[in-house]
Amino acid sequence: MKDEKWIEAMREELQMIEKNKTWQVVMRPKDKNLISVKWIFRLKTNASGEAIKHKARLVARGFTQEYGVDYLETFAPVSRYDTIRTIMAIAAQQGWKLFQMDVKSAFLNGDLEEEVYIEQPPGFIEEEEEGKVLKLHKALYGLKQAPRAWYGRIDGYFIKNGFERSINDAAFYVKKTSKEILVVSLYVDDIIVTGSNIKEIEKFKEEMKNEFEMTDLGELSYFLGMEVNQNEEGIFLSQENYAKKLLKKFGMQDCKSMSTPLIPHGKKKEVLDEKLEDVTKYRSMIGGLLYLCASRPDIMYASSYLSRYMTSPTMQHLQEAKRVLRYVKGTLTYGIQFKQVEEPELVGFSDSDWGGSVKDKKSTSGYVFSIGSGACCWNSSKQKTVAQSTAEAEYIAICSAANQAIWLQRLVNEIGFKVEKGIRILCDNKSAIAIGKNPVQHRRTKHIDIKYHFVREAEQKGKIKLEHCPGEFQVADILTKPLNTIRFESLREGLGVKMKP
Repeated sequence: MKDEKWIEAMREELQMIEKNKTWQVVMRPKDKNLISVKWIFRLKTNASGEAIKHKARLVARGFTQEYGVDYLETFAPVSRYDTIRTIMAIAAQQGWKLFQMDVKSAFLNGDLEEEVYIEQPPGFIEEEEEGKVLKLHKALYGLKQAPRAWYGRIDGYFIKNGFERSINDAAFYVKKTSKEILVVSLYVDDIIVTGSNIKEIEKFKEEMKNEFEMTDLGELSYFLGMEVNQNEEGIFLSQENYAKKLLKKFGMQDCKSMSTPLIPHGKKKEVLDEKLEDVTKYRSMIGGLLYLCASRPDIMYASSYLSRYMTSPTMQHLQEAKRVLRYVKGTLTYGIQFKQVEEPELVGFSDSDWGGSVKDKKSTSGYVFSIGSGACCWNSSKQKTVAQSTAEAEYIAICSAANQAIWLQRLVNEIGFKVEKGIRILCDNKSAIAIGKNPVQHRRTKHIDIKYHFVREAEQKGKIKLEHCPGEFQVADILTKPLNTIRFESLREGLGVKMKP
């Protein structure tokens, strides 16, 4: 390593480790497992892709750990994308600003419960300490339990300082007073904070800086590959730069654009086509598209549909995936617009096709929820069982939407957006609504799995309210099947997906 910038980055990492009193130099115990370490280097970039920092990370090679000896529990929660988008939707409605902070070397703050030993970092071993090892007091990147140790540390800090952990998302915290509310979302070492009072937000920032090594990134503008534009109209969420990188990765940056993600058709015919010898490219392409769905519900159906063929894709599937990228090319600046409306309502749409999967005749469910403006939650997935009628397929889809509605109602109530009545779920199938409201048509519905009748109970208890909507206004239709250009663009607008302002 000859580049002085990388050497300085390594020194900076070791200084942070020493400052946190992460380890002590000891003689190696004979009966203990010794975990090896290595340096990882990364060039950090901003939203425009420009290099802003040389980053070196000393990591433990966790695959050499032994369960029950070096580690026990490893799970650590992070905020769900649904939670993050819902926070944005409510912040836009309430006129709140979103801010971002980053915890420097977050995992080094986690206290270890196990006795763990690592080797000394290559290139930085003092002559008098050769042959010795390091006993860890705090977590190190690469350890299997490092994420959990960090989460335990930050979670304990929030609880101690008056925050309540959400029962709906364990990486989401709320602090309320009689007049004000402070909302914090945690994604490993990235923190989003918003609330009703700027002074309380600034106070929170200072308290965090006193407890941890923090970087105050100001107003939220870039998070997990998503660009956040806070303007007079509200909050615009997009992934333009990520989409450009995705196109460049597959050599499609200059491709011809398409008006829809998939070719519109009725029931798709099973095509016997040549299997791909190397599936790596296809899997990488679909994985990239699924990540792009974080701000683009308009490609959710296409990405979900193509992900069904990850194990054995054909040339046809690869061409269809490329078509989705061509659609992305023509809509690079598109994203979700969250804005303030006069009478905001948390409302959902639920839809299903019927037997759309040619191979097994299973149907596809789709739902979408919004709070007055852009969509904050959505899903498109193949149903687990074969529906024997359109009503049954729609009823199964409603069940998924009902589960999400109840979770979402609890979440927004925690944030301070009170929803006291049952959430309206709009469906374009009257028979499915009738099944959900009443035990009707016994001979035709007695075979439906009992778990789906959760819908009926939720309706009776007032947790949801099933309502009919005409098919032309069924926004969730875009999540269940390919559509023609006119229909697709109309429903895309209904999702709140539009060009960057």
